[in-house]
Amino acid sequence: MDKQLTPRNKKTKRMMQLGIPVFALLIITILSMTRKKQVNLKRDVITIREVIKDDFEDVVLFSSVVEPKTSVLINIVQGGSVSEIFAESGQHIKKGTPLLKIYNPNAELNYLTQETAIVEQINNLSNIRVNIKNQELNLNEQLLSIDNEFKNAKRKYITDTTLYRKDVIARNDYEASAQEYHYQTERNNIIKSTVTREKEDRSVQLSRINTSISNMQKSLELLRKNKENFIVKAPIDGFLSSFNLNLGENYNQGESVGKIDVLDGYKLVARVDEYYISKLKEQIRGTVSNDNKTYDVSISKIHPEVINGQFEVELTFSDDAINDVIKRGMSLQTKVFLSNNSQALLVPKGAFFQSTNGKWVFVLNSEDKAVKRNVRIGRENPFYYEVLEGLQEGDQVITSSYDDYKEMEEININ
Repeated sequence: MDKQLTPRNKKTKRMMQLGIPVFALLIITILSMTRKKQVNLKRDVITIREVIKDDFEDVVLFSSVVEPKTSVLINIVQGGSVSEIFAESGQHIKKGTPLLKIYNPNAELNYLTQETAIVEQINNLSNIRVNIKNQELNLNEQLLSIDNEFKNAKRKYITDTTLYRKDVIARNDYEASAQEYHYQTERNNIIKSTVTREKEDRSVQLSRINTSISNMQKSLELLRKNKENFIVKAPIDGFLSSFNLNLGENYNQGESVGKIDVLDGYKLVARVDEYYISKLKEQIRGTVSNDNKTYDVSISKIHPEVINGQFEVELTFSDDAINDVIKRGMSLQTKVFLSNNSQALLVPKGAFFQSTNGKWVFVLNSEDKAVKRNVRIGRENPFYYEVLEGLQEGDQVITSSYDDYKEMEEININ
């Protein structure tokens, strides 16, 4: 019996039916893997700027505030509550003018106790000094008496020696006179030596007592002067500012309650972004504008402490004539020059830098498409970034934020 054979063309047809879908799926997968990531955006939601070649002005712009060149803080020396206020903020005052009075009963009692104790010690030491001087006076009187007895014995001995040699007096009288003379001589020498040492000791003791009394008197004067600190006085001449107190308000020792602005000129104080902390240095020059006039300034002091991403800079005016046209508290736009102008490729500043940290940008290669391109950014000023690599003059760059499409490689612009 003959077998029925399946035609070869039917097998081929079935293989093709199965292979075509697999091949198509493979092609789609390969295309999807190799296809660049794209996003469609409307032209009015992005910002496009042109790369130009121009002078790069290496400057920093910031707003600065006019402040007095010299200000002296008013501090509370003795803590307590405010019992009286004698001046107001904005008032011109002279050095030594009373500003306020502090009430602190515990401190006053402590001062009184210390003063009483010091006065008592001074009195005790003064009494000891008087006693020592009296003792010294008594010793001097004794020395006079002993010296007188010695001189009498000496005179009698000399007289009796002459009389004895002439056989006028008896031997016993002569020997008694000689014995008394030798006794008074030894006594006089011993007592004088003892008194000399005592005088030296008393002199040292008196010197120490005088030093102690002098120190205590200085302490007493300082204590009485400190009692005057309950009344706070102006340390210098000038305008009183930031002096806003309330009766009964408590302040700690050393706490500032205001300041006095000295009328010796003005300076500028500004808060600058920490990005420039390594770029700004003292003596760097700049300019400020006021009433369509430009004035030269220079950085006089940099405070390196960074607070909330900013550090403080002080600038001084080169011409004191500006002191007549500005006032304390005015805000002036300040321009500081970091280096001389130089030719460079420039791209206008935009939010793209925060998205890419300046490492790449989207550049238009046609009217309706932008592609990602790696770049290298150098210096910056308030208006431009300096382009070191990756762009050419005339390139069109998207400078708005890339945050929503940082993973894309191409942008289709509708």
